Amino acid sequence: GSHMRKQQRMVVVRAEGGGGINPEIRKNEDKVVDSVVVTELSKNITPYCRCWRSGTFPLCDGSCVKHNKANGDNVGPLLLKKQ
Repeated sequence: GSHMRKQQRMVVVRAEGGGGINPEIRKNEDKVVDSVVVTELSKNITPYCRCWRSGTFPLCDGSCVKHNKANGDNVGPLLLKKQ
């Protein structure tokens, strides 16, 4: 018998301007890396920026909403949740 195959949706991450995805954050570093000790999380949910537009990088300040509207993108934050 023939069985239906699940359609896989390709997720394409777009970066405006064609250059790098990071427009201006800490460009003098070889690689931008941030570490957080999980026991130090003060809130139940801590959102981390993944669009590189946040003014409070590495924390999300909601800049992705504006970026998504302007560029038809779908990027959102990484949410760290306290158990």
